[in-house]
Amino acid sequence: MNNKSNKDWLSAGNVTGPYVYLFRMAVFGLILLSVSRAGLVLWQAERVMATDQLVAILLQGVRADLILICLWAMPAVLLIPFLSYWRRFWYSLTFYWAWLGLALIVFIELATPAFLLQFDARPNRLFVEYLRYPKEVLSTLLFGFTGAFIGGTTLTVLFGALLFKLLRVRDAHLTVWSWRNNLVLWPLVFLCVFMGIRSTTDHRPANPAFFAITGDAMVNSLVINSGYSVLYAIYNMKHEARSSEIYGKLPVDEMLSRSLDWPWLKGYQFADKEFPTFHYQRAVNAPAKPLNLVIVLQESMGATFVGALGGVGVTPELDKLVDEGIWFERLYATGTRSVRGIEAVVAGYPPTPAQSVVKLSKSQRDFTTLASVLKSAGYSTQFIYGGEAHFDNMRGFFTGNGFSQIVDVNQIKNPVFIGSWGASDEDLFNTAHQQLSELHRSGQPFFSLIFTSSNHEPFEFPEGRIELHEQPKDVVNNAVKYADWAMGQFFATAKQSDYWQDTVFLVVADHDNRVYGDNLIPVEKFQIPGLVLGGSIKPARISELASQIDLAPTLLSLMGVSSCHAMTGRDFMMDPSSPGRAILQFEDYFALMEPEKITLLKPDASAVIANYDEASKDLVLQRPADEEEKRKALALVQLPSYLYREHKYGHGTHCPAPTGVN
Repeated sequence: MNNKSNKDWLSAGNVTGPYVYLFRMAVFGLILLSVSRAGLVLWQAERVMATDQLVAILLQGVRADLILICLWAMPAVLLIPFLSYWRRFWYSLTFYWAWLGLALIVFIELATPAFLLQFDARPNRLFVEYLRYPKEVLSTLLFGFTGAFIGGTTLTVLFGALLFKLLRVRDAHLTVWSWRNNLVLWPLVFLCVFMGIRSTTDHRPANPAFFAITGDAMVNSLVINSGYSVLYAIYNMKHEARSSEIYGKLPVDEMLSRSLDWPWLKGYQFADKEFPTFHYQRAVNAPAKPLNLVIVLQESMGATFVGALGGVGVTPELDKLVDEGIWFERLYATGTRSVRGIEAVVAGYPPTPAQSVVKLSKSQRDFTTLASVLKSAGYSTQFIYGGEAHFDNMRGFFTGNGFSQIVDVNQIKNPVFIGSWGASDEDLFNTAHQQLSELHRSGQPFFSLIFTSSNHEPFEFPEGRIELHEQPKDVVNNAVKYADWAMGQFFATAKQSDYWQDTVFLVVADHDNRVYGDNLIPVEKFQIPGLVLGGSIKPARISELASQIDLAPTLLSLMGVSSCHAMTGRDFMMDPSSPGRAILQFEDYFALMEPEKITLLKPDASAVIANYDEASKDLVLQRPADEEEKRKALALVQLPSYLYREHKYGHGTHCPAPTGVN
């Protein structure tokens, strides 16, 4: 080796031997990740500086970067004692392994700004979940994020080619160590890489919660890197059956006792040992015949858009309907995804840190939903969607749990507009009106779930329907206004129909659009509109805190359907006055929201008490939660995980009515 080569510390093959490409990968990787983090911090400087943790963010970021690099290096390190003696094969193998790792780092870091802009966090489990739907994702990227997609792809290719060149070491510098060198140094290298992954000598290894050093969840996500965030999400997805145990664990008996210890559940008998939440619910209303049910689930139409809730005011049609029905003034979503809203509204199911049960294997059959309850009561049940019903496994979950008919884009005749996510909302509602009219003529009571999609990036909708709220056309406020217009047209038609007088309608959002904020949980982005209306509905206001899981029991009571089911939500017709609660799941954080406080469970098994001002939208962390407060919240997040894991959210056989109830 000449003098110049001896001075090239990155190419010192005699020094790093079989580790040369892993060593170079570590150096380049740390540089890339640090530069990316610095750029993100500079971009989000206002929120970062507000935490007064800039130095800690950058230093702890390097620590998180070492975890990712060591994770990627470990498979190769484990093979060194066995393969490193085959010089050409070994160096080819580790070169391509190292280059692939760096190329993936570049790809996911370049994808981070667009993801951060949409979800206020680095790529996480949502990034993985969306990869299952390449058609929808590619369409959204091409039409909604054209510049970012083309630019990111181009830069990934260019950086990949550059790294391919920079990473390569001349053959003359690639050496084979003797077995003695390997024997002496390999255990030390293995220990260093292992400790790099573990990153702490504490009882538990580091995880993303370890780097949650501020009260702003978005800033905390900047501390780690996107590759580590995604890998940890994949790891968690494999352990999701017990996902709630990241917060701690209660004995089953205590968990059940605490979960059912709410005022609105006191009068029920939970007598089925196999299905501990199964009970008889008596409907408060008693119409001459049970009423039909139509749920309009509005995509991403959170309170931030709704004038009646102090939002932007791009929902004039909904605002006009507020005084015609039962209006929930303080209704909160359980999560930030459509499938989370579906499980809460349709199944009355509380959230967990795991995927929604809409996607999980054990909930694809014999799982309690409004459709399964109403089907057993003689109802016709259907799901109407403008897109492809297989998305997010909706078709599989619905058909296995009570829905008899699925109507999606393939059954919509002569649509006026087809966008990236399917037929427009006006096509959806026109089809829905036709379907409801036919169902009503059949004489059989019916339940229809209508799920909109026009308010979804890239925000495509027909020309000439609305006066645009702003320019350019394809932005969220205009899409919301169009979705609201289409819904308004539907209700104008429905009021003149034969089915109006016999039907209870619910308009509710699945979640808000772009859940973000500088709070650990952006509570203000969980508030959603909820309105029950119909020919027999008397206008009212519900001012108590309410959750999406309360809607199904309330609807059954309004419809006059007394039934046995496993849902633990609140029937506001039976108990309109008890102080309410909401249940929020935001990434790995769980919150029990009560009138005077929020109990926040963190993934390191700690809990804090916060105060949320609904007027100012400020969340202020106040103190550590005491044991009683923690256990009360812990029971609520452990319950759904337990019911899912043990197949106990189904249809039991023993549900005695309370004394005096027929």
